[in-house]
Amino acid sequence: MASVVEYKGLKAGYHCGYCDSEEGKVSCGMWAHSMTVQDYQDLIDRGWRRSGKYVYKPVMNQTCCPQYTIRCRPLQFQPSKSHKKVLKKMLKFLVKGEISRGNYEDEPMEPTMEDAVAGDFGLINKLDIQCDLKTFGDDLTERFESEEKQKGRSPKTEAASELIQSQAMEEKLGSGEPSRPVRAPPAPKPGKGADLSKPPCRKAKEIRKERKRLKLMQQNPAGQLEGLQAQGEPPSLFPPKANKSNQPKSLEDLIFESLPENASHKLEVRLVPVSFEDPEFKSSFSQSFSLYVKYQMAVHQDPPDECGKTEFTRFLCSSPLEAENPPNGPDCGYGSFHQQYWLDGRIVAVGVIDILPSCVSSVYLYYDPDYSFLSLGVYSALREIAFTRQLHQKTAQLSYYYMGFYIHSCPKMKYKGQYRPSDLLCPETYVWVPIEQCLPSLDNSKYCRFNPDPEAVDEGRSKDPDRLQVLYKKAILPYGAYKKHQRDPAEEAVVLQYGRLVGQRCSERMLLFRN
Repeated sequence: MASVVEYKGLKAGYHCGYCDSEEGKVSCGMWAHSMTVQDYQDLIDRGWRRSGKYVYKPVMNQTCCPQYTIRCRPLQFQPSKSHKKVLKKMLKFLVKGEISRGNYEDEPMEPTMEDAVAGDFGLINKLDIQCDLKTFGDDLTERFESEEKQKGRSPKTEAASELIQSQAMEEKLGSGEPSRPVRAPPAPKPGKGADLSKPPCRKAKEIRKERKRLKLMQQNPAGQLEGLQAQGEPPSLFPPKANKSNQPKSLEDLIFESLPENASHKLEVRLVPVSFEDPEFKSSFSQSFSLYVKYQMAVHQDPPDECGKTEFTRFLCSSPLEAENPPNGPDCGYGSFHQQYWLDGRIVAVGVIDILPSCVSSVYLYYDPDYSFLSLGVYSALREIAFTRQLHQKTAQLSYYYMGFYIHSCPKMKYKGQYRPSDLLCPETYVWVPIEQCLPSLDNSKYCRFNPDPEAVDEGRSKDPDRLQVLYKKAILPYGAYKKHQRDPAEEAVVLQYGRLVGQRCSERMLLFRN
């Protein structure tokens, strides 16, 4: 089945949720009636992003806050110290039921910021279309009405009002404020210097090592030390450890550490296809929607009437992606999914993701604010990275984790660069460049071409517009034939702009609807 899209063109001079500029945002957008996973993969590799069925691309050299597509390389990913703390905090909670609420000693501020708002990759992505939806409200209303009529229903005029009402919620998503204050560890009291009459204070870890050393010497008083000395090596107080123990714990070791039978809590992660025909999705819809409402009201102070079921369904349960299950693909297939986090039998978080031929793409996250002390924004991102690695074991091509957009000029969005190694997409040649190479340029200018080769061009550009596929009056024809029937010069400009933005491959596969 071919993708069917309706290009809406370029819109400029509207509100930006990142810098709060009233007229700074510039982007192009299209409505996707249906889309194959390969077409969407190729589009996001050209800087596009979806929100519901609306697919948009910032005009990077014009918009106030350039949004660079960012991807993490999970196969080389190593969790940072703060990532490990989040995973250990979850493990401690599951095993002992202990809550470290408000206790952020030695923990950097970023995870808390991420947990509040910024860490919810997809949630921030919703900002990207807040004014696109408002600007295109009339177009979408017409489209909704025609779709409703085709289904034999009376058109619903509240469709546009639902979209416009959602703007108030989207305005709040970029605040980046922590869900609770972060307390710094108390400073030592002045005037209390070291007591030289007492032995120097030692860390607990050093004391444990000393005890272990003494125990080993009692078990093997001579043999091991003599063996080492015979090889001409200095005597060591510690026997050589096995290679495995010298390796740092992997992400999977930290996430899937076995729990005791008497663990206080049970966490289960379920992958559910986004489809009302799926019994598991259908049966959990009510609970998932209630969680969404609770999240919006608590974190973003939205009134209940702005967290409507229609808006929730269109934004988080409506996807243009057609589910595919090829034999060489992952067992779960490709398409859009909800990754549900069930704690003791109820949903506490939902990560909305797209599984594509080359990546897992994070779309959105909402969670129970009562459990924000577990840093669920960071935790879910780490789980999704581990999930990508798991899918890669069967489908070798699937080896990246896309985190949406990186916005260097917006401080609350910089945290995405902490998931290393990661790459940013060059906005001119659409090649991936390691983020370390991009940051110095971004420090000097909001908009940058990352490709170091000044002669490089966009290899996937539209080279033969006449082969672009058009859906016109229920017939599929190449643009070369379609344009012979057109007299409006503006029509040609719009179609050629679309072709440049989606590239040659997508323009030849996708059907551009014109009426």
